Amino acid sequence: MLALVAVAGAGTAASQSNFANATPAQASPRGDTVLGQSRLQPGDVIRLRIWREPDLSGEFPVDESGTAVFPKLGPTKVASITADSLRSLLVTTYAQYLRDPAIEVTFLRRVTILGAVNHPGIYPVDPTMTVHDVFALAGGTLPNGNPKHFQLRRSGQNIDVDFSQDTPIGRTTIRSGDELYVPERSWFSRNGIYVIGGVITATAIVVSTLIRY
Repeated sequence: MLALVAVAGAGTAASQSNFANATPAQASPRGDTVLGQSRLQPGDVIRLRIWREPDLSGEFPVDESGTAVFPKLGPTKVASITADSLRSLLVTTYAQYLRDPAIEVTFLRRVTILGAVNHPGIYPVDPTMTVHDVFALAGGTLPNGNPKHFQLRRSGQNIDVDFSQDTPIGRTTIRSGDELYVPERSWFSRNGIYVIGGVITATAIVVSTLIRY
């Protein structure tokens, strides 16, 4: 009996070692996506759902070295790996403990939403969500907000963006740790209609007065 336990333990240890040393897919020249698939980057969060295994499920952050810590598996290098590749590795490894494990893997990016929004804060964002969906997480923009000219900030600097609110997050340059800032609309854009209306009204009064005389 002791011999069987020792063999099983050795097999498990070998499995953990193989998983931890598994080489993730190489990073794409285009950055954190390849063929439309998001790749893990430091700061991202892995949402893991294993059917009938709540103790093994949860959300696991990727640290600065590109490592995530999974239950039973321990620290695991996951940087630059796609969701499909990670799921395959997890299914293979967790099969040592579970029979036919059903695993769902979702990558999330941690984005800070600031400015003229109802609920500023840090939100985990699914890359399939659009920029508009991200603003919705923060309760939408305030009446004085200008979501058409939002800013992307990284490490305190503004980053030029070339995407719209309809663009999925996975197709943008947004990374975990970035800030989406919604600026306030200018005073004239918020009050221009009233100013113009007042000018028109005043002009009409002047013209009417001149006609009388």
